[in-house]
Amino acid sequence: MDTYLNGTFHSPEAARVRVEDAGFQHAVGLFETFQAYRGRVFRLDAHLDRLRASARDLGLAADLNVRPLADAVAQTIAHNGIDRARLRLTVTAGTLSLLRATDNGPQATARQTVAVVPQPPTTYDPAYFEQGVTVAVHGPAANPFDETAGHKTLNYWGRLRALRRAATLGAAEAVWLNVSNHLASGCVSNLLLVKDGVLLTPFARGEEVEGALPAPVLPGVTRAAVIDLAERAGVEVKRKMLGIDDLLDSDEVMLTNSGWHVLPVVKVEKHDVGDGRVGPVTRRLRTDLLELIERETTGEHNDG
Repeated sequence: MDTYLNGTFHSPEAARVRVEDAGFQHAVGLFETFQAYRGRVFRLDAHLDRLRASARDLGLAADLNVRPLADAVAQTIAHNGIDRARLRLTVTAGTLSLLRATDNGPQATARQTVAVVPQPPTTYDPAYFEQGVTVAVHGPAANPFDETAGHKTLNYWGRLRALRRAATLGAAEAVWLNVSNHLASGCVSNLLLVKDGVLLTPFARGEEVEGALPAPVLPGVTRAAVIDLAERAGVEVKRKMLGIDDLLDSDEVMLTNSGWHVLPVVKVEKHDVGDGRVGPVTRRLRTDLLELIERETTGEHNDG
């Protein structure tokens, strides 16, 4: 499939950015990954809203116009005749020098680098969802004093290293602790627990209580959909500071992202979660989410 790059399409081998690009030089950029089903992206607007907020908060663009980005995604889907795919949208500062005040002017947006890379959807072993997976614990790593924490920036090295270490332990993901040893998230996912029928999740960026430090947790689009589904089903949801004991004492644990949707966790390293089997709340939320995706990407439902 061809890659969209700054208004034109190229084969993956021919797509090129300049070596001066700030994304290449300094990881100055943001990205979003999402899934297309039947040629439609699930909750694209939510992904773009998150990207725009991060661009504003981190100084990439004071008011990023996301409509051209949505158009770029639509063009990529149409150009490649995509039915089902994983797409990654990347926006960098281009060849701008963020040290020069003149680059904050109206010409700055025109020089950003925009790429949309389509790929076949990632396939997961069905046993992951039927039998659950093991996670490792990593940290303290997430830092509320890092202004880029809780944003989907290009600096993913630390997360990928932690994910690779988890794999060497036979784990599918690693649960990150923040610098105060509270639970944060997975390397590439959001974390949700179930205890006594209540769905618990660490605060994400923008959800903090007044006066608290910023939460170094990405506000996941899939996480938001799952929380909404839980509340509609009458499940109480609490966003709060959680510790390792909360994780180990949980009845159920799940991880959410746009690729695997809801991934059940049945073991934290050598410790069984609950009875060591996929729990009923996790199963229901995964089923409900897949049904929601089906409705929204077939045009039967459009309130998200």
